[in-house]
This record gives sequence, C-alpha cells and structure tokens, in this order.
Amino acid sequence: MVVDGQGTLIIACGALAHEVAALRAANGWSALDVRCLPPELHNRPERIPAAVRDLIRESRPQYRSIFVAYGDCGTGGRLDEVLAAEGVERIPGAHCYEFYATGPAFAALADDEPGSFYLTDFLLRHFERLVIRGLGLDRHPELFPTYFGNYRRLVYLAQRPSETAEREARVIAERMGLAFEYRLTGYGTLATSLAATVERGQDTAGREHRVDAWAN
Repeated sequence: MVVDGQGTLIIACGALAHEVAALRAANGWSALDVRCLPPELHNRPERIPAAVRDLIRESRPQYRSIFVAYGDCGTGGRLDEVLAAEGVERIPGAHCYEFYATGPAFAALADDEPGSFYLTDFLLRHFERLVIRGLGLDRHPELFPTYFGNYRRLVYLAQRPSETAEREARVIAERMGLAFEYRLTGYGTLATSLAATVERGQDTAGREHRVDAWAN
C-alpha cells in the first residue's frame, strides 16, 4: 500500500494500514506517505527488522523524514537495533495492543489478568484467516485447548465504536470459552505519535524553505 504525498514517510505494519489511512484522512495530512509491510510478518517476527531496514534504505532518498509505526512486535529488541543504526524512530511500545490502550492502561490490564487474549479492529476483521485458519483450527478444532487453555479473558480493544463489531467479538470470546471485556481505546499512542511526526516534518520543511529563500 502506498499513499501519495510528499515529505514524510510512515513505514507501518499492514495490520495498521486501515487505521493510519483513517488518521491521515481525518487530519488532512497530505504531506504524508504510507508504505505497509505484510501483516503476516507477525508470524515470523525475526524477519521484521530486515524488512523494515530494507524499506528504509530503499525509501530514504525520496523523503525528508521517516517514521516507523511498529512496536517491538516480538523481535526481541532487534528492530530497535536496526532503527538505531538507521537513525529512525518508531512508535513506543511492545505491540499495537499497548499503543492502542496506552502503556499504563495496558499494564493495568495485563496485571489484572495475565491470561488475556487481545483483539483489535484489524484482528477482529481477519480472525478467521489469521487465527482459525492460520493456526489450523479449522482442520483441527481439538487444538483449541492446546493454544488457548491458559487464557481466561478476551479483551476487545476497539478503535472505533460499533455495536456489530462488539457482538462479533463477544461471539469469538464465547467460541474460545473466555470471559469478555470491551474497551473503546480509539487510536491511542498511534494518533499522537503520527501527529508529532507530521508536526516535526512541517517544522523541518519550514526551516528548509526559509534557508532556501535566504540563499536566493
């Protein structure tokens, strides 16, 4: 996915494509491009750092600034090592559950019930493909206890209010035999991080414009 624009590039996980596009449209961030890597990389998180690095290096000549919309996402700190070497920042947090809920709220959820399975709007939309078929549960439903036997609660972290989505999430919780909890989080730190990135890009562009005008 590529969104036309100039100035700043957001390299995002494909699981955030819909949400980043919604924020871009709602805020009129025209000087913002978005390139998304496949969400399936989460099944092989060891591949995320190299994929992000390659996209940074491929894109750098075209952009004034680059920001990465990924958490650590199971890379064990290797993504941060790549970003430090490339001089690029990312959104803070271990994963999208944390930056949607925000750090303190997610920590409280995890402390309250460590055996929590989390849904986002993206994961809810693609639950059958990524979880049921992805784990082979469509062919081997007897594996449900193996995968989810230690979970006690499903927490739906919703980005947008929707009674239909909430009902679908409840059905999934019942299917998994888990208690259900609903939290309307909005976009959390994803929204504030992108807004700060856009503002920095505008400030940089303004300074460059003033220098160019003085030089001429």
